[in-house]
Amino acid sequence: MARRPLPRILSNGSAQLARSRELARTAADSATDVLHPLITIARGLRRLAAAGRRRWTETPKERRGALLFLAASVILVVALVPYGPLLAAITLMAAAAWQGRDRSPAASDGPDESQTQRLKSLYEALVPYFSAAEDPEPLYSHGGAWDKAFPTYAFDGGGRISQLVVRYPAYFTDGEAEARARIEHLLAAKSGRGREYHFTWDEEGNQLTVGVLLPLPVDIAAQRFVTTPGETVLGFTDPTRVQRTLPLTHGERQRDVPPVVWRTGLRSTEPHLLALGQPGSGTSTLLRSIALQALLHGDVVIVDGGGTGEYACLTGRDGVLAVEAGLAGVTASLEWAATETERRLIAANRAHQAGDPPPDDTKRPLWILLDRPTAFTDLAAADGRKDPQSLLQVPLRHGRPANVTVVVADQLDCMDALIDPVRQHTRARVVLGPATAEQLEAVLGAPPHTTPIDELPPGRGYARLGSGPVHRLQVPATPNPYDDATPDALCEAVLSLLPPRTTPADGETIPEQDQPDDVAEQDPTAEEPEPEPGDPKTPEAAPAAVPVLTKET
Repeated sequence: MARRPLPRILSNGSAQLARSRELARTAADSATDVLHPLITIARGLRRLAAAGRRRWTETPKERRGALLFLAASVILVVALVPYGPLLAAITLMAAAAWQGRDRSPAASDGPDESQTQRLKSLYEALVPYFSAAEDPEPLYSHGGAWDKAFPTYAFDGGGRISQLVVRYPAYFTDGEAEARARIEHLLAAKSGRGREYHFTWDEEGNQLTVGVLLPLPVDIAAQRFVTTPGETVLGFTDPTRVQRTLPLTHGERQRDVPPVVWRTGLRSTEPHLLALGQPGSGTSTLLRSIALQALLHGDVVIVDGGGTGEYACLTGRDGVLAVEAGLAGVTASLEWAATETERRLIAANRAHQAGDPPPDDTKRPLWILLDRPTAFTDLAAADGRKDPQSLLQVPLRHGRPANVTVVVADQLDCMDALIDPVRQHTRARVVLGPATAEQLEAVLGAPPHTTPIDELPPGRGYARLGSGPVHRLQVPATPNPYDDATPDALCEAVLSLLPPRTTPADGETIPEQDQPDDVAEQDPTAEEPEPEPGDPKTPEAAPAAVPVLTKET
C-alpha cells in the first residue's frame, strides 16, 4: 500500500503557524494602541458605576428617597440648561478617563540602593584583572563608573544577580583558559555561591554574558524512552545545549525534556563509556539505567566490584548472561567476553570475504558493564592472577565492529588505577558528584562552561561525548528496587522495566512427556520399592579392583 503524504499543514506548517502567530500578535498590539482611549473610558465608566452602586448600598433605606429626588433634580436642571446634555456627557467622559487611567506604579529605571552597592563591589573586584597602567582611558579604575562596564543586568527576587553583561578591554587575554577561569571564579563568588552560572565569551565584541542556570529535574524516574536501537539516554540536560527533546511521563503529567543521547554500534565514534564519581554520586544508578535500556535489544554481562548487591535485581533475567561479584567469576566472564569478541570478528570477516551479510549471532549487541573493576586489581595480585582489566583490551580495541560495548564505572580517586586501554578507548566520559574544575578537565578533556558547585543531588554531573561540548547531566532515578530505603514508586518503575526471569542454560530441564492419568496422579514423593536381586533394571555393582602383579609378588 502506498503511503499517503502528510498534509502540508503538518509537514511544513510550523513556519506558517509561527508567521501567523506573529501577525496576530502585531494586529492585536496595533488594535490595542488605536483603541486605548476607548478602553480607558470603558474602564473608567465601569469604576464609576461600581462606585455609584457601592454608594447606593451604603446609604440607609430612609435616606434613599431624598437621594433619588436630588438625582432627579440634577438631571432636570441639566436637561433644561442650554447645551446641558452635551456638557454633562463631556464631563462624564472626562471623569471616566480620569478614573480609568493606569494606576500601577511606574517601574524604576535603575537598581535600588542594595543592587547598586552589589554592582559597585563587583566592579571594584574586577579592576585588578581588567585594568592596566598604560591604558589612557581605562574602562576599569577604582572609583570609576560601573554602568559603562555593565550595560545589562538583572536581579532575582532575593536581590542576587541573575543575568549580567560585562564589557572588558580588548587587551585582556580572553583566549587563555587560566585568565578566563579566574574571571569566572570571581564572578561566581561575588554573584552568590550555591548556584551554577553559565559563561558566554564574545571575543569579537569583548563582552562576557553571565547567566544563572536553573536546577535540572531530579524527579524523572526510569522509563521507556523513545529512542532507536543503538541510542542510549544517559540523562537530561539544559534545553539550550541540545536540539532534541524526549516525551517523558512524570506521574500523570507528560513533558518534553532535552536528553543526552549516547550512540553506539558500528557507526559510533564513541563506542565505549567511562563514568567516574565520588561514593554515592550515582554511578551505579547510571549503570542500572544503561543496563535496562541495553536489555531491550542486546545481552549484558555485569561485574559488581562493590559487592553490595546493587545488581541483584538483574540476576537470572532474560538477556543477562552473568552478574559476577567474585574474582573467579569475573575472570571467567571477561575471558569469555574476549573470546566472544574474537569469534564475532572472525565470523564477520569470513562473511565479508564471501560477500555475505554478517551472521545474525554477531549483530546482537553485547554489553559489558563493570562497576569498580579496580577493586579486583589488588585481589588478583594477592592471588597470583592477572588483573581482570587486562582482559578488556580485546573488547575495547575491537568491540565496535563486533557490536561489543564496554561501560566502566569507578571512583574518581581510582582513575590512576585504570589501565591505559580503558582510559584511551573510552571516549564518552561522565563525571558525577562534586568535582573541582581541574578534575573535570582531566577526565572530560575540556572544562565545562558552568561553575561546579559543592553540593549536588545523586546522579548530577557532567558528560562529554568524544570531542563534543560538555553537558550538564542528570541521570534518571534508577535505584536498587531491593533496597528498603527506595520509595515504592521508584521500585515499581524499575521492576516494571526488568525482563522476565529465565532458567540459565546449565539448568535447563527436559519437558515432561505426557503420562497416563494413573501415573500422573501418583505422589512423586512416594518411596520407590527396593530393587530385587537379579532385576535387570538394577545397576550392577562396580567390579572389584584387580591387583596388579609385579615382579616382587
